[in-house]
Amino acid sequence: MTTQIAVRLPDDLVEFLDSAVAHGEAPSRAAIVAEALEQERRKYAARADTQILQEQGTEDDLDDLVAWTASSAVID
Repeated sequence: MTTQIAVRLPDDLVEFLDSAVAHGEAPSRAAIVAEALEQERRKYAARADTQILQEQGTEDDLDDLVAWTASSAVID
């Protein structure tokens, strides 16, 4: 599902969007904006993950299993 919204952008950004579409770098203005927002969302998620790691550390309940597997694995 998609929702259409109105966004005001500076002229130079609109020119950039139009140029990218005209040169075949993206199928539409909306595609470029959506990709940029998706990258921004991933950045926010990475910051949140970093905050969690800083507060809780990196150790989890699988660390002992990984260590045992690494020491017990036999490679033929």
